[in-house]
Amino acid sequence: MMEYNTKKKRLPLPEYGRAVQKMVDHALTIEDRSERQQCAETIVSIMGGMFPNNKDSRKLWDHIAIMSDFQLDIDYPCEIIRKEEFTEPPTRIPYLKGEVKYKHYGRYVERMIEHASEMEEGEERDRLIEIITVQMKKDYLAWNKDTVDDKHIYDDLRELSNGKIDIREGEIKMMRPTQAATRNNNAKRKKIFKKKY
Repeated sequence: MMEYNTKKKRLPLPEYGRAVQKMVDHALTIEDRSERQQCAETIVSIMGGMFPNNKDSRKLWDHIAIMSDFQLDIDYPCEIIRKEEFTEPPTRIPYLKGEVKYKHYGRYVERMIEHASEMEEGEERDRLIEIITVQMKKDYLAWNKDTVDDKHIYDDLRELSNGKIDIREGEIKMMRPTQAATRNNNAKRKKIFKKKY
């Protein structure tokens, strides 16, 4: 008669599979402490071989403790996670409060606009405004899929900055998002070239 995994005991860490779980269950039944210790070390070695990119042996010892429901009485080579830490729910991440005026631009674009509004006029501010307009255009197109003229972006920028950033058409040449990425990559290449030579 077939025995389905869905009808078997739920695995605490399914990534190791049922065979490793059986090994841990077997280790719990070993009465001799030194033999139990050796068995646990062998299991941890097998677990490490299953995930060779995992260089953190402490995590493997945490996992064997979890798989044994913290019942495995051995000398752990490092401090392991406590059962209370493992079972307590994670702390909630507080959500940012406050409405975003235009959801397609998002909160970070609004923050950048706010920052640019407070900056003194000059080349640095102009460069930031240029970056913001490119990002706004990218965000707008990601949501709307239609084409958008530069005037629309400038109007939104004026509104979001409460009139502090007032750009008229032609005052700055707004690049297409792909052009902006190319220009930034070229600037990075020039910096690398200067450092090397």
